[in-house]
Amino acid sequence: AELASMIEGVRGVAAIEVNVSCPNVEGGLEFAQSPDLAAEVTGRVKERTTLPVIVKLSPNVTDIAAVAAAVVSAGADALTLVNTLIGMTIDQQTARPVLGAKRGGVSGPALKPVALAAVYRVYEAVRVPIIGVGGITTGEDVLEFLMAGATAVQVGTANFADPQAAWQVLRDLTGLLRRRRIASLRDCVGIAHDSPTN
Repeated sequence: AELASMIEGVRGVAAIEVNVSCPNVEGGLEFAQSPDLAAEVTGRVKERTTLPVIVKLSPNVTDIAAVAAAVVSAGADALTLVNTLIGMTIDQQTARPVLGAKRGGVSGPALKPVALAAVYRVYEAVRVPIIGVGGITTGEDVLEFLMAGATAVQVGTANFADPQAAWQVLRDLTGLLRRRRIASLRDCVGIAHDSPTN
């Protein structure tokens, strides 16, 4: 909330993404795992800014739809789904965890099925824009997130391997839309919910 008030009115800032779900810092998941705490943080930020507030949620919860509903009730204008999964790796030579905090976030392609499921579930539970994130490396990935219910996407981990990854995904998506004769991405949002299951 304090940071939100500090950037209020700063030129070039269009929205605030509130990350209540970072597993890479001590206590980073406490807010995300409680609908009440996540809503409290969201409400406090909303009180201190006129900017749109986007809340980034964690897949490391029992019911992400309940957390989503709580932060939307507290004023979230949009949601980012999802942050990383909790994971770790051990150095076999030292028999110790590699990361200083022992555990950290697992991202990239391994996260995609979890993120898609979260987007799909939350799309059915709340009516705010959803930004899908997790393992997006191709235009096909973007299309899947839109079909699950996302209205926008973020390209994260792929940028570490290739700083031009987001542009490549956009080029890939443009070609995909042309080949499949899809006139508008808006037409794709949430259509997986209307499709018959096999």
